[in-house]
Amino acid sequence: MALTPLLLALGAALGNLVGALAVVRAERRSLAAIQMSLAFGAGFMLALVLVGVLPEVFAVASMSAAGMLVLVGYLLVHVAQHVITPHFHFGEETHPVPASAGYSALVGLSLHAFFDGVAIASGFLVSMPLGVLFFLGILLHKLPEGVTVASLMLASGAGRRPALLSGAVLGVATILGALLTGAVAALASYGLALAAGVTLYVAASNLVPEVQASRALRITGAFLGGVVALLLLRAAGSGL
Repeated sequence: MALTPLLLALGAALGNLVGALAVVRAERRSLAAIQMSLAFGAGFMLALVLVGVLPEVFAVASMSAAGMLVLVGYLLVHVAQHVITPHFHFGEETHPVPASAGYSALVGLSLHAFFDGVAIASGFLVSMPLGVLFFLGILLHKLPEGVTVASLMLASGAGRRPALLSGAVLGVATILGALLTGAVAALASYGLALAAGVTLYVAASNLVPEVQASRALRITGAFLGGVVALLLLRAAGSGL
């Protein structure tokens, strides 16, 4: 079966469900492994956007237009996560939160998830290897994203079923982003630059602070391992 943006978006969407399921079932080992994937994904995504994506963005658009679109993507996520979702942070929420917090997080993260799908599809428009690298980076943070939304739903008083369904909603938003990128001319033209800004925010502003909050050497090692993995994939002939 040939790789397509939709197929990879489906795979990434499953990451949301797996993360949500780990919270609903209180699987501590799975949650610990997801924390490691968060650190690895932070390094992978940061290296991807700086080394692999931004050069492509500036190659196909004027410097001023490209920079503005990257900034817009960055600001979209900031507004979605810190205005719409005031209690947001990546990782498991273990303290009680207001009843509205879970649903506001779902709204904010749905916008973010939509651009995950845009990133995969717009990467494919440049080259299949770039689309695959976007998929890998997005999959790594889809797991903690599912943990985040499901744990917020539980902490806000919602039951296990709404918590699990919240992960599914994020998955659907990801798939919609991939589908609409091919159908909407503006997303096809500007999606990569917007996705670069979104990815930069997720890596540098969401994930890296979570990594820095831990003093464990294994977390630092996972973060650096993500950077090295991205560089090795490119050096191995990814074509980027």
